[in-house]
Amino acid sequence: MLIIFDCDGVLIDSEILAARLEAEAITGLGLPMSAETICARFAGTTTKEVWQTLERELGRPLPPSFFESHLAHVRDVFARDLQPIAGARVAVSSLSLPFCVASSTRLPALIDNLATCGLVDLFDGRVYSASQVKRAKPAPDVFMFAASQMGADPTDCLVIEDSVAGVTAARRAGMRVVGFVGGSHVTPGHAERLTAAGAAETFAHMRDLAAIVAGHLPGAAA
Repeated sequence: MLIIFDCDGVLIDSEILAARLEAEAITGLGLPMSAETICARFAGTTTKEVWQTLERELGRPLPPSFFESHLAHVRDVFARDLQPIAGARVAVSSLSLPFCVASSTRLPALIDNLATCGLVDLFDGRVYSASQVKRAKPAPDVFMFAASQMGADPTDCLVIEDSVAGVTAARRAGMRVVGFVGGSHVTPGHAERLTAAGAAETFAHMRDLAAIVAGHLPGAAA
């Protein structure tokens, strides 16, 4: 069985940090919005998609070079403040099954963020991004791509996801998926939303990862 990890909100605690920066930026442009709203609406989608939507709601084009300047600011803040999900390194390194990452974040930033959090060495090149495929989550493309690169059948994959878009993508890929609800961005009712989207179960602490995986191995009790 192949374990496929989403990154943001599963391995690194980036969702709330990114949402705060996006909320500050769009509020500064005249469209007040909270980080909690950003998380609820856009978790699991690409930064480009977030800003395309916010630009439409703002009702006017973003200022020239806004997107590039915003991304540069995000990179600076992430390099200084980004942290791994508690227990992620121990949990991942203890797995005896093959595993990889499949994320909506563009590949260079994805690798940088994993490196900042001291996790990139665990994956040794097994890092896949929606920037390498045609469509981002909730389309299944990045998960299908990851499985093909790892030589795994989609029906023999278990995805660890924190967003409705990601759970939907995994299910559309024909993969089993469990929801992780231990990120700082998670709000009440999120576990129920992931379950409604198709997650087989949810968990909130990386120390429980091994037991979750064991429960989905072939032959495990239902």
